[in-house]
Amino acid sequence: MSRNSKNFLRRLRTEQPNRASAGLGSKPALQIARIMNAEDARVAPAVRRVIPEIARAIDSIAEALRGGGRLIYVGTGTSGRLGALDAVECAPTFNVDPKMVQFVIAGGTRALAEAVESDEDSREQGEKAIAKKRPGRNDAVVGIAASGRTPFTVAAVDYARRRGARTIALTCNHDTSLERAADLAIVVDVGPEVLAGSTRLKAGTAEKMVLNMLSTGAFSRLGYVYGNLMANVRPRNVKLRERGIGIIERVAGVGRERARRVLAEAGNTAVAMVMLKAEVDRRAAEKALRSSQQNVDRAIALARQLRSG
Repeated sequence: MSRNSKNFLRRLRTEQPNRASAGLGSKPALQIARIMNAEDARVAPAVRRVIPEIARAIDSIAEALRGGGRLIYVGTGTSGRLGALDAVECAPTFNVDPKMVQFVIAGGTRALAEAVESDEDSREQGEKAIAKKRPGRNDAVVGIAASGRTPFTVAAVDYARRRGARTIALTCNHDTSLERAADLAIVVDVGPEVLAGSTRLKAGTAEKMVLNMLSTGAFSRLGYVYGNLMANVRPRNVKLRERGIGIIERVAGVGRERARRVLAEAGNTAVAMVMLKAEVDRRAAEKALRSSQQNVDRAIALARQLRSG
């Protein structure tokens, strides 16, 4: 790391000592917990201040996915793991192809289970990792770095932008190279950490909150939910089967036994909902969902129209 880089790092808000946690190592457990809780309470207001940028990012991601593209998260360390977590949870939550939401993390999948931090300093590794995904105009790439300066992530976002992808920076510091590399920046200023420089704390919490909004918001805009219900949940285990039955009961206004039978026939909560709401068979419900790009509201309307027409 160059002298300029070291000086820049020291100036970052996330690297500064936090006065509220001075002497942390000599405090009793109750006081440590209170200090951390008080600092964590600052995260949601910090996220609230960048809601307009988050909304623009949601629309950009939804547009990419609507055009057949992908959402790709890129990061290192904690940021990379949080991106990976959000990516892998989209498939079971919204019943989408796992390829639709992907992640790139410095050190590869090994970095999910152990610290592999050396690769984060390599721009070459960042470009190489994202290049394997072949990002293009239909894709949205979100670079996540609390510092906003991680070479791996900055290089990956810069590469994706040059290839025409929609690029979004998620960081916790202003005026950084990641912010400048992306089309749109979400800068959540959470201030100094309780443990100076440990961005798995407030910064990590802020990143998780924003990632929740990006994926849930985008898939909601695309119609993968019905109202505020997980309309596309697949009954792969007892918990998910019971959740699906409850959703069908609530939406279609039927009893539990009928909801259970139709779900068993449909194999998918969304298909069962269209079958019951539009009064069509499984084949017609599946066709309506395909035609509406899995938008449950539109699929119900389409199935009704086809049935009556």
